[in-house]
Amino acid sequence: RRDLAANCLSTDAPVAALLDDLNQRGLLDDTLVVWGGEFGRPGLVPGDGKDQTGHSHRAFTFWLAGGGVKAGLTHGKTNDTGAECVAGKVHFRDLHATILHLLGLDHENLAVTQGGRNIRLTGLQGGKVVRDILA
Repeated sequence: RRDLAANCLSTDAPVAALLDDLNQRGLLDDTLVVWGGEFGRPGLVPGDGKDQTGHSHRAFTFWLAGGGVKAGLTHGKTNDTGAECVAGKVHFRDLHATILHLLGLDHENLAVTQGGRNIRLTGLQGGKVVRDILA
């Protein structure tokens, strides 16, 4: 947490410059920018206010810009500690389905072959495109 402000300063300006540059050149509408990680953080431990360490699959942050995504939209919400999604939950397979859709690919028919089996990129259960974020 103590490095959060410094980390934000080191990334905010370059990311804003990238988006501004893409927009000024008329490329943002055709370029999908995806920012995120492979997991979230567990948040605060209720009662003692201490940060937990480790990985969390229950709540994570991604942002998307350009490429067919509504600008300025926030989708989903976590609880006060950031440890649980309480509204607008998006599973990773849904995020993948949405990104593939924005790239013009049919996520239901796109698969890789592994061990002689075709495996969809959105998993066995498949994903759902998050239509609320589409422009």
